[in-house]
Amino acid sequence: MAEFRIAQDLIASENDKRAPALEADYEALGATLARRGVDIEAITRKVAEFFVAVPSWGVGTGGTRFARFPGSGEPRGIFDKLDDCAVINQLTQATPNVSLHIPWDKADAKELKAKGDALGLGFDAMNSNTFSDAPGQAHSYKYGSLSHTDAATRAQAVEHNLECIEIGKAIGSKALTVWIGDGSNFPGQSNFTRAFERYLASMAEIYKAVPDDWKLFSEHKMYEPAFYSTIVQDWGTNYLIAQTLGPKAQCLVDLGHHAPNTNIEMIVARLIQFGKLGGFHFNDSKYGDDDLDAGVIDPYRLFLVFNELVDAEQRGVNDFNPAHMIDQSHNVTDPIESLINSANEIRRAYAQALLVDRKALEGYQQDNDALMASETLKRAYRADVEPILAEARRRAGGAIDPIAAYRASGYRKKVAAERPASVAGGGGII
Repeated sequence: MAEFRIAQDLIASENDKRAPALEADYEALGATLARRGVDIEAITRKVAEFFVAVPSWGVGTGGTRFARFPGSGEPRGIFDKLDDCAVINQLTQATPNVSLHIPWDKADAKELKAKGDALGLGFDAMNSNTFSDAPGQAHSYKYGSLSHTDAATRAQAVEHNLECIEIGKAIGSKALTVWIGDGSNFPGQSNFTRAFERYLASMAEIYKAVPDDWKLFSEHKMYEPAFYSTIVQDWGTNYLIAQTLGPKAQCLVDLGHHAPNTNIEMIVARLIQFGKLGGFHFNDSKYGDDDLDAGVIDPYRLFLVFNELVDAEQRGVNDFNPAHMIDQSHNVTDPIESLINSANEIRRAYAQALLVDRKALEGYQQDNDALMASETLKRAYRADVEPILAEARRRAGGAIDPIAAYRASGYRKKVAAERPASVAGGGGII
């Protein structure tokens, strides 16, 4: 039995207030979908079985290059983070796994596993950190890590990733995500080819240590912290890495790591087609890597990404099991509330994609009927699937309205009394 920080009686009480309206809305939506030949119960079951991992670092307040303004009750370490993650899963019943970041979350593996078990949480992909220096490390990553010109620095970065694998094996993880900030800030600072060769050689060492039942995810990002060039700058380079390393290596797509107007759903389709889509970091952005809550800027794009995923799922693409994780920064909101909303928006996009009339869409595509093909997608997207999402949560023991239940619980106020206030931090740019 999980150690709930929010009383189940409170959730039940909150649900009782909303149950009659939900039942009416669910019945009405079911009748509407039935006229389209869609079984609402089948969609609800699929949604209830769709899960997305939360990042341990996501339950803390984020910041910018200028400053960070801490919120109240911020977690003091990984065990507080796991408590917060458990609340998100308790209310949404959509986030049973947590992704750890080392060395931020470094702790005794047995204690991590025991805490996760007590809270009913598992562990998703491990994340290494060679984009900042840890206290006491021998070599700095200021000028790179896995692609550094210095062999000793590269060896240190490789060893850190191997350590992440060992921790992951002990707590039940099955993947390692390697994102690096390596690159250059000035033309001529780095030899593009040699730097990439050094990176591939370092990744090959890591790849050899990845267990056969694991996946190794590489992640592309067009800029930041290097502003002239980055080692893994786009999905094509990411694909080359995965192809070069071998079958355990796959590409991770972060929705915030692309230029505005990039056709991310087509990138997803390409990676599916060639067997290299490893998974996602879900978020949203306006200009660059803002890492806003999923679906707050462009929910239609999120839907179009899921349209490709459902298409692949229903076509029976071989060995198709992408990882799903949220990765976002919360500067002005309660991080728990933002993660709750993102988990629900991701499920919403999945539910809408399940409503696409695939047979009709294929017919319009074959006939080159652009207008009706587009309208077929929009018809599914316009559907209000909130009753499906709420019913899936309710049946699993979650909250019909998770934000309302969270606020009614007073959880943030309670943990603020337990956890010392964080000190505000300033950035280096004025």
